[in-house]
Order: sequence, then structure tokens, then C-alpha cells
Amino acid sequence: MTLDGPRWGPKSKGTPKQLVVLCHGVGADGHDLIDLGPSFFGHALPDAAFVSPHGPFPYDQAPMGRQWFSLFDRTPTAMEAGVRAASDILLRFVAEELARLSLPGDAYALAGFSQGAMTALFAGLRATPAPRAILAYSGALLAPETLAAEIKARPPVLLAHGEADPVVPVAASRQAEHVLRGLGVEVETVYAPRLQHGIDESGLSAGALLLQRAFAPAA
Repeated sequence: MTLDGPRWGPKSKGTPKQLVVLCHGVGADGHDLIDLGPSFFGHALPDAAFVSPHGPFPYDQAPMGRQWFSLFDRTPTAMEAGVRAASDILLRFVAEELARLSLPGDAYALAGFSQGAMTALFAGLRATPAPRAILAYSGALLAPETLAAEIKARPPVLLAHGEADPVVPVAASRQAEHVLRGLGVEVETVYAPRLQHGIDESGLSAGALLLQRAFAPAA
């Protein structure tokens, strides 16, 4: 299965030096997040290329939109199977995109919102080569009980979540923070009072700074 979606950058108009992959939420598509490149993250990483792939499957609860995996069955077993398959598809796409841009295998970061954040976290923590950073907005860490045995990468992670989120409760990110810190992952958090299921400027600013640090030249 081959993914595709809108692309933008680099802002510098030069040869790309990094890749940032943006993973949308369930029922949306790649157009939902690609504007984060020119509006926010591109200022922090002017030499980065951005791509926001459409989820691999049609959204199965509406006539429009895409999904990374089905939410009809929300049992832990079904959710793990879904995100595991989506993770494999996403990481194949990342490898293809890096090759297309003639970039090294570790010159990428993953960012996602909601179901896209769940997929980015699952994939990025098990990826070889590891991403430089993972930005997870309003997401959750699926199958946390398997991570200790499967973790291959410990990139810095941003968890940003609205404390008033009625769709994915903020407790999901708090649990992810606890698990990741316990496994030695560097975690930054932004818990936004009154924010519901969305992304605000505080989370985006923290994400831009993390990307900038993650791709900074080694001293």
C-alpha cells in the first residue's frame, strides 16, 4: 500500500535537509495538517520538507475522510492490531519519502493529531532508524504494555493535550507521560486549560522548538 498526500517546503526554497511527516486525525485527510508547515513549523525548520499523507483507509463511519485504522471495535486487542498495521504502512512511507528526497534514514520527525498522534507514537518508538522527535497532539499511547519489550528508539517526545478534551481525555496523555518517562524517554508536556479536542498555539510553539532542537547540528 502506497500513501500520498499534500507536500510543502522547504521554506528556504533550497534542497531539503529534513523531513517532517504530519499524521491527521480520524475522518480527516492530509489537507487537515499540511498548513502547519508554512504557518508554524517551517519557521523553525526552514530547510525541512513537510508531507501530510492521507490515512491508508477510507473512514468507515462516514462517506468522506480517511483513517489510519478502524474505531468500530475499540477493544484493546483490536486497537493494537489496527495501529500496528498502520505503523508498518507509515514507516514504509517515511522510508520511501526519505529516499525520494535523498535524505539520510534518520533525518525525519513524526507529528500527529488524535488518531494520527497514536500512530506516530506507536511507529516512532519502534522505528529503526529512529525519528529525531515525535509530536503527539491530543493522542494516546496504545498498547503500552508491549512497549518495554518492543521499544527501539527513545527520541524526544512532546505530548500536548487540552484538559477539556471530550474526545480523547487528557488522562491518555498523562498515562503516556508516565509510561514513557519510566522507559527513559525524554518527554515534554503541554496541558492546555479549557482547550477541547484541538491544537493551540502553546502546543504548536512547543512543537516548533522541539523540532528546532532535535535537528540542531551536533556541538
